[in-house]
Amino acid sequence: MKPPTWLRGRLGVLLSLGPACAVETLPGVPALLLAPVGLWLLFAAPVLLLRGFTDKVVSTRSGSLLLAAGLAVLLDILVALGANTVLPPLGVERPLTRLVLASATTLVLLVLGTLAPQSPRPLLRGAPLSGARPVAWAAGAALLLSVAGPIRLNNGLGGAVSTTALVVVTALIVLLLLRHARCSPIVLEAGIYATSAALLLLTSLRGWYITGHDIQREYLYFRLTLGGGFWDISAYTDPYNACLSITLLPVSIFRLTGIEDIYVFKAVLPLLFALTPVLVHRAVRNVASPLVALLSAVFFMAFPTFFTDMPFLGRQAIAFLLLACAMLVLTDSRRPLPLRRAVFTVLLAGVVLSHYSTIYVIVGTLATAFAVDKAWRLASRPGRAHQHRATGQGRMRTFLTWWTVAVPAVLALLWAGPLTHTGGQLESTLRVVASDLFGSGDARGGSSDTRYSLFGGAAATPEERLAEYREDTIGYTRADRADGKYLPLEALAKYPTPVAGKENLPLTPVGRALDTVGLSVPALNGLLRQAAALLLQVLVLVGFVIALRGRSSPFTPVRDQITLTVGAIAMMGLFTLVPQLSVDYSVLRAFQQGLLFFAPFIAAGALWAVRRAGRRALPVLCVLVAGLLLDLTGAVPKALGGYPAQLALSNSGPAYDIYYPHAEDRRAAMWLNQRAAGDDLVVQTDRYSFSRLQTLFTVRTQDSVHPALLRSQSYVLLGSTPTRKDEVTVFFRGDLVTYRYPRDLLDTTRNLIYSNEGAVVYR
Repeated sequence: MKPPTWLRGRLGVLLSLGPACAVETLPGVPALLLAPVGLWLLFAAPVLLLRGFTDKVVSTRSGSLLLAAGLAVLLDILVALGANTVLPPLGVERPLTRLVLASATTLVLLVLGTLAPQSPRPLLRGAPLSGARPVAWAAGAALLLSVAGPIRLNNGLGGAVSTTALVVVTALIVLLLLRHARCSPIVLEAGIYATSAALLLLTSLRGWYITGHDIQREYLYFRLTLGGGFWDISAYTDPYNACLSITLLPVSIFRLTGIEDIYVFKAVLPLLFALTPVLVHRAVRNVASPLVALLSAVFFMAFPTFFTDMPFLGRQAIAFLLLACAMLVLTDSRRPLPLRRAVFTVLLAGVVLSHYSTIYVIVGTLATAFAVDKAWRLASRPGRAHQHRATGQGRMRTFLTWWTVAVPAVLALLWAGPLTHTGGQLESTLRVVASDLFGSGDARGGSSDTRYSLFGGAAATPEERLAEYREDTIGYTRADRADGKYLPLEALAKYPTPVAGKENLPLTPVGRALDTVGLSVPALNGLLRQAAALLLQVLVLVGFVIALRGRSSPFTPVRDQITLTVGAIAMMGLFTLVPQLSVDYSVLRAFQQGLLFFAPFIAAGALWAVRRAGRRALPVLCVLVAGLLLDLTGAVPKALGGYPAQLALSNSGPAYDIYYPHAEDRRAAMWLNQRAAGDDLVVQTDRYSFSRLQTLFTVRTQDSVHPALLRSQSYVLLGSTPTRKDEVTVFFRGDLVTYRYPRDLLDTTRNLIYSNEGAVVYR
């Protein structure tokens, strides 16, 4: 008698683990073999073995697979953390080697396969694939172009292919919207994943080295962990080092797959994060129509932070992936509530290990939601607040309870406090916030990103920000300047640093045609961006109001969705109104996180707005979504000109100037390392040259070359942008400010000792 199909499948997975582990431990295994074996051990095998458990937590086949994928990522982190914690006391000084990680992963998977419950459902057999062919063709074209476009740009060619990729991505989204009723769920979700991956890869694959902002520092701590073969928080008590999503997880991927380390960050982590919009779709689909669910995923991807910032935020990408899994568990009411609450809490514990700021915002959101739920219950049912009933679909019990809020909060405090001692940034932020709230601070505004908020008010001008920056630098160097460690202010007065003008793309023929009829293209581009930001906020409020009223609403939210949305909006308001919060944690990133809670309300608002179009409502909606996406991704400004170039589409623009790594900068840094080795002089360079080169520097370095911070004796390295354009960018109080750099000051006070026509070094 043959065993059941599900048992044969599990046996196959278990039997594959031994050979896979053997391949990992053999020397000289080619990368073409090592990569699939490592990916099998890290992701595919855990997903297949966890399906039996996740079937008990969520009710849908795709939901079970998606939750298993999130738990597999968390499992990889925990396996590496366990090996890193248990083995050193036993004499294994380097536990993060391929042999140890492969053996530990195999052992954990064997135990998991033995103890985990079985899934009676086949993996994909019998799944309907209606509407697959056109979606597959469009998805394949989008992914191919999203890889080819960055490669062409990295080789110095134009951005036409990347722009075409955005057009194809938009066409794929329109196709999914038009055919959502005829496409099966698995086809819709495959299309969403392809869209998500294409948008992320267009940005993440830019540059032949690590490109971006936070990712450069993330890569540094990954390299430190990798080089030592051991994660040691006491060696570098920095919040970045406490994010296991960018230390232990990438080390495991690199060791077991052999994928080049920079592409672990540039490709593997973005492709994992690309599951997040699919999870948004699946979570909303549990409580809403297919169209509302699809629109929720689309709006999550259409927000600019998704494709401009998230490819450079590996720690937050993994945190968002786990948070989206938690929302999937929360909205699926067809499984036992106690088990779902437990898994929800475990996933938030994974967020604690992945990213400090994300969990702080989540705790604030959950606490606000819990308080709103209690107040709502007391107001609606006096004397019966103990009964946990929800309004809305299914009359389900309220999901949030006191311990689902308290446990993540306690874990976050323990992790940042006694376990890693990396809570200094949180303490500093809270002190400044208290100072702002009680009027004892300097009363300066927050990040200018708040200008996109309905309640943000006026933003500081670049001139004001630069003046504040100069004032601060002069203030905290006053004592040392008196001792002669810095250049005297009298000498600096001859060398002003005016704000650099904004550099826009030249007008295209279409842009010039609009200009000839009196329409200012730069003003039009700015107006479209501002209108898009306001539109999303208005749709949140409209969707929330009509959902509460229950009239003409495309979906009926459960109580937890309402309270969590109130919590997310409250956190957004706090970030907008308290200056220091907008500086330390971007308002735009907070909105991206909030979309995990209130995206369905935006979808509901959009459907309500087009309802009067009748049968033409869906085409009108497609036009609205396509226009929004093409503008926010930069395709429209690229077609018109008159707007700063986007990194994903051009080899120019502000992001290219400060984030793109150049070979000349790297050569200068390696030369200077040799020259300054053993020298007592500090190396000064601008913030973003330092950010790009920090993994190469082994000498003492200061990341500022503003004239007010120039030391009397030091090396000064100017990277490609300061050398070629005489411009330097600083980041101050949440804003980027670019100013004209006085090269004459260096020519007068220093000797030029190195130049490679792209970077220079003075002494």
